[in-house]
Amino acid sequence: MASSPPSRRRFLALSGLTALSVPLAAACGGGDSGDQPSADGKVTFAWWNIATTEPGRSLFPQISSAFTAAHPNVRIETTSLENEAFKAKLTATTSSGRLPDVFQTWGGGVLRQQVDAGLVEDITDAFDWSSDLTPVSLQAYRIEGRTYAVPYDIGMVGFWYNKKLFARAGITAPPATWSELLADVARLKSVGVTPIALAGKEKWPGHYYWAYLAMRVAGLPALQRAATTGDFTGAGFVQAGTHLKELVDLRPFQAAFLGAGYATPGGQAATVGNGKAAMELMGQWAPSVQKDAGADLGADLGFFPFPTVDGGAGRATEVFGGGGGFALRKGAPKEALDFLKFLVLENQSKLLASNGYLPVVKGAERRLTDANKRVVADSLVKATGFQLFLDQAYPPAVGQEVNDSVADLIAGRKTPEQVTRSITEAAKGA
Repeated sequence: MASSPPSRRRFLALSGLTALSVPLAAACGGGDSGDQPSADGKVTFAWWNIATTEPGRSLFPQISSAFTAAHPNVRIETTSLENEAFKAKLTATTSSGRLPDVFQTWGGGVLRQQVDAGLVEDITDAFDWSSDLTPVSLQAYRIEGRTYAVPYDIGMVGFWYNKKLFARAGITAPPATWSELLADVARLKSVGVTPIALAGKEKWPGHYYWAYLAMRVAGLPALQRAATTGDFTGAGFVQAGTHLKELVDLRPFQAAFLGAGYATPGGQAATVGNGKAAMELMGQWAPSVQKDAGADLGADLGFFPFPTVDGGAGRATEVFGGGGGFALRKGAPKEALDFLKFLVLENQSKLLASNGYLPVVKGAERRLTDANKRVVADSLVKATGFQLFLDQAYPPAVGQEVNDSVADLIAGRKTPEQVTRSITEAAKGA
């Protein structure tokens, strides 16, 4: 189990930081070359992102180059890392008490700990264009009424499916309930189709199942109470694991899924994109990663929300997901926020045209041309409840235990009861 991170006081003592900060509007110095003009007079800042797949892999450097061309006094040093590698490196960097100037964040409990440690810039007063963005896109980055990051993408997790493979199995409509999903898994297997692709090696994709089932069975209020009390042993959480085990017992995943990555060759996205599995439970970025890692299913690709569970407290209009944002370290140069404004406001049309992101700017959803993206955007607009990814909503030690324990359940190493006990132990100790 991961140990709890140091307190704010100890963080600051370890890193030599003080509780005082330089206001962003006047920030031009924080003690290193990353935020002071260099010998050639340029302000340099580091930008860490997770754009290792298309369209971000090509688009983000283009946007960065366009910004520096328009602002010749600025140099951006970019580091792009795969999701898990990014998290590991950022955790190590955070422990040292020094974050990159601009870094990827999903908000929630992870961002809160960084904020509590005094390492993240409060951008509320300098973020005078936040009213141009949708409230749901900002939600994960607001802590006690203050804003600590700028969103560039927002969306939800759902099932992306291959219409042609569904038709081969005689499935005429996506499942609306969990029992219907299980029946469809059996139908797909009966015609030799792998029902679901899963990146078992990376763990985070597996936690989506348990989280959604907890929402559908126990309801959003139960998740919110558990976040406060640290107690995940309630019957609804155990039942979520029991339902997930029902799925696992059907052996729905591709061969060697426990060693499969997400965006890697032969991984989860490629397996779906190449037509070798009928479904994957993934966020709004799924189609672009499928195309990048495998192939583009085109008109054969469809989307449906996570099914309801008979007798459960949750509703189909309660969604699970999140987006991507960028936070600034305490004392980052003001040019860093200028860059984020350029990225989000001035390049929203390019982000949408890339078909890899959903809009965070108000009214921009009208520009969506992809039918599946419109379904996701409409689902968000009509959502009656929203839950951030659990491995981001909760403190890091708790989120990691959710991922680890659910992975153990899927691999047959833990029971539903053991999963809830392990998560509770981590939450009580966080």
